[in-house]
Amino acid sequence: MNGDGLANPLKGIVCKIASVTIFVIMQTCIKLAGGSIPAGQITFYRSAFALFPIFSYLYWIGQLQTGFKTQNIFGHVKRGLIGISAMASGFYGLVNLPMPDAIAIGYAMPLVAVVFAAVFLGEIVRLYRWSAVVIGLLGVIIISWPKLTTLREGGMASSEAMGALAVLASAALGAGAMLQVRQLVQSEKTPTIVLYFSIIATLVSLVSLPFGWSDLSASQIGLLACAGICGGVAQILLTESYRHADISTIAPFEYTSILFGSAIGYALFDDLPSINTWIGTMIVAGSGIFIIFREHQLGLERKAARKVSAPVP
Repeated sequence: MNGDGLANPLKGIVCKIASVTIFVIMQTCIKLAGGSIPAGQITFYRSAFALFPIFSYLYWIGQLQTGFKTQNIFGHVKRGLIGISAMASGFYGLVNLPMPDAIAIGYAMPLVAVVFAAVFLGEIVRLYRWSAVVIGLLGVIIISWPKLTTLREGGMASSEAMGALAVLASAALGAGAMLQVRQLVQSEKTPTIVLYFSIIATLVSLVSLPFGWSDLSASQIGLLACAGICGGVAQILLTESYRHADISTIAPFEYTSILFGSAIGYALFDDLPSINTWIGTMIVAGSGIFIIFREHQLGLERKAARKVSAPVP
């Protein structure tokens, strides 16, 4: 067992890869359901059906009753509103972009989170991480630029440009949600955070109903329900992964999603990643992995400093 009490890094890696794979399956179900479904309607199905595996998981670990106990309901509401905005924007981008592009542009989220942490939380970000953020965001621009340059054109090109902007907005909103979660974990349990988010997202997404939901076929309902269940299962596996391994150990495996997404995108939608997507993805992934390991190194340094400064009993 390591110093943090995390006993099984291999299990953590397996859970992380499983969660990434199932999240990609979730995205595939949403894309197969069709691009004409409003983002709010997709968000409702994704959130509502995610509750089934989440409630089952809480029952299994004996936290079904305690899962609702909270000391910060307004924090959950704030996290829910930001998170559902990120989710809806991401779904809009997903149905209007090739899957590999949507996944790759979404990698901007942890980079933006570093910027937000410095601006809003006052965290100290030094030259190494700022350099990685700048380089990573350049990678995002490389991926997005061919789509964004078609903004003045019509048809499919314009919809892809709006999709790229939506995924970029989703990344920024997702980064804001990450900061809110970091504040919530100081007083709230992880299952509680996941539970309240799914409930709030389900209720808030219903607000979009008067603006017009599509009449869905049985197959579309089935695909969206499957997407919601996959999202709930993937969230549980992601939570479990952090119980067994350090963040620095498992976080780089997030970037395996571009491999799964590219394979599924080609097999089902005939989407082939462009050279811009591959080059930009490698830059973004490299920057993200550097930030992860830099955070890990700084954490070890802080832990060593605390041990040195601790009073001798």
